[in-house]
Amino acid sequence: MTAVSHAPLRKVTLQAARSKAFPDGSIRHGYDFVAPLTEEGRIDFEAWKAHRGACFVHRFWGDEPAMQGLLVHHAGGRGGATWAFEWKTPPGAASDEDEGFRFGDHTFKVGEYVSIREPEGDLLTFRVTGVANP
Repeated sequence: MTAVSHAPLRKVTLQAARSKAFPDGSIRHGYDFVAPLTEEGRIDFEAWKAHRGACFVHRFWGDEPAMQGLLVHHAGGRGGATWAFEWKTPPGAASDEDEGFRFGDHTFKVGEYVSIREPEGDLLTFRVTGVANP
């Protein structure tokens, strides 16, 4: 029997990092998500399985409508298992996801950088600007 991990749920805020699209970065473009993080700041898979329904995601993107969804995990994918943000879609619509690039390898601590692949295939870089209690 596997022991359930007790990694605490944390709200992580990601904001667009400096790039061609955002030369100064952008506080108006990013994501907030809730995930169980280890002391090192990594997503804890076992704790996520126990609390997946509480792992909400919010996408804020300038003047576009906000998007809501869940942090999901898929076995396989690019480079092994894949973490993604799965968006709520209208009934009958195709599901839509933004894929975390190597999220399983990253530490989510303020000042760190992570990348997210959008459904169109663009890979965008974000800076972790907050990690707090949800």
